[in-house]
Amino acid sequence: MSLYGAAKFVVAPLSRVAWPQRVEGVHHVPADGPVILASNHLALIDPIFVGTVCPRPVRFIAKQELFDESTLPRKALSRLLRALGPLSVDRRPGQSAQEAMNNSVEVIKGGEVFGIFPEGTRSPDGRLHKGQTGLAWLALTTGAPVVPMALSGTGRILPPGRKVPSFNRVGVQFGPPVDLSPWSGQAHRARPRREATDAIMAAIAKLSGQEQVPRFAASVKAELERGRQ
Repeated sequence: MSLYGAAKFVVAPLSRVAWPQRVEGVHHVPADGPVILASNHLALIDPIFVGTVCPRPVRFIAKQELFDESTLPRKALSRLLRALGPLSVDRRPGQSAQEAMNNSVEVIKGGEVFGIFPEGTRSPDGRLHKGQTGLAWLALTTGAPVVPMALSGTGRILPPGRKVPSFNRVGVQFGPPVDLSPWSGQAHRARPRREATDAIMAAIAKLSGQEQVPRFAASVKAELERGRQ
């Protein structure tokens, strides 16, 4: 058994006990070959549910904030994420976004499942925000199918400022691959990338039931933080 398999063997049942889960649409994940899982993002703990529910190992390009070990619960979360990855983490100063995307392409072309949160950061208000077009660039460059997925309930488990995770029901729903054929071969063009990304975000919104916001989550988060000062 691989390290990933061993970690999932232990973590998956524990997570189901702590956070009862309703999972739907797993059959939409191809049994083999490259695939991109595109999900909404409500909490730091989201990758654990993506990794334990998906029937295949999932690879991520993860932000450093996911590996914050400032408190005991966050340290435990960090260790779980490292075990369930194996996560590709950007630790090199000055690494560009394009380098991170190139690394992602290698994962996808290797026939693996690549997980991505296209909002770029956690939703600051529970709504679904504008997706980063790097998602469409990856899909159109590699030709990998994009399976939309939606998480619910995770935002109440470990919200910002909370030190101890709470117990809460979690929903995980997968949808059919998004048809990106209208934009095939146009990864190099900005407008097709935006349109394809918007199509994927609409599919996620249909699954999650979230209100869509035509703004980037990072911008909304910055405004909210300024308002608290």
